[in-house]
Amino acid sequence: MNLPANPDAIRAGIRTWIRTSPGTHIWLLIIGITSLVVASASEGLEAFLLHRTSSNIHELNKHPLQSLLISGFWIESPSSFLLYAALFEIVHANVERWIGSLRWLVTVAAAHIAATLISQEVLLLAIQSHSAPRSMKHVVDIGVSYGLAGAVGVLAYRIPRPWRWAYLVGAVAFFGVPLLTGGTFTDVGHAIALAIGLGCRPLTRGRPPWSWDGATAAVRTQLSRTGAPGRGRSRPRRSRR
Repeated sequence: MNLPANPDAIRAGIRTWIRTSPGTHIWLLIIGITSLVVASASEGLEAFLLHRTSSNIHELNKHPLQSLLISGFWIESPSSFLLYAALFEIVHANVERWIGSLRWLVTVAAAHIAATLISQEVLLLAIQSHSAPRSMKHVVDIGVSYGLAGAVGVLAYRIPRPWRWAYLVGAVAFFGVPLLTGGTFTDVGHAIALAIGLGCRPLTRGRPPWSWDGATAAVRTQLSRTGAPGRGRSRPRRSRR
C-alpha cells in the first residue's frame, strides 16, 4: 500500500519524536557543538581539549566530578558524529520515550560513571603491575559509548520474546567478544556498561514491550484520521470545534 506523503504529518511526527525524548536530543546537540569545536581546532588545541576533557586516571585524580561529567559530551573523531546521531535516535530516543527521561538518565549516568571508574581502575592495576605503560594515565578517554552500551542493555526488555533472546545474544557478543580477544580497558568499560543497563530492569516495570499488533493498530488509527487509504474511516473526521 502506497501512502501519500503528508509534509505536515511528517513535521508533526518529528516534533513529537523530539519532544518526547528531550534528553537525547539536548545531549546530541551538545555533542554536535563540541564536535564542531574539535573539527575547527588546530592540532595542538585539539590535543589539549581531548586530554583536558578526558576521564583518564590523571584527570579523575585532579577533577573527578568535572571529568566524569564533561567526558560524556565529547567524541574523539568528529567524523563519527553522524553514526552516533543515528545510534542516539535508534537506541537512546527509544529508551527515553519508553521509560521516561528521568529513568533513562539514571540508566545512562549509572552506566557511564560505573564503566568509567571501573575501567580506569583496571587500567591503574595494569600500570602498577607493569602490564601497561605509565603514560596511559593520560590516555584520551572520552565519548558517549558507555552510556550508549547501558541504553542497549535496558532496551532489551522492550524487545518482545522470543526476539529478546536473539537481541541479547547479539549485544553480549558485540560487547563481550573483544574481552576474549585481548580487549582494552575501553572494552572492559563497554561490557560493564552493558551489564549495568541489563541490571536496570526494575526501572522498566510497568512499561510494556513493543507490540506489533499495537503498532499496526496505531498506524491504522493515524491513517483513518488523516484520510489516507486503508482500513477504518474512508473520510477525515469532522472537527468538533
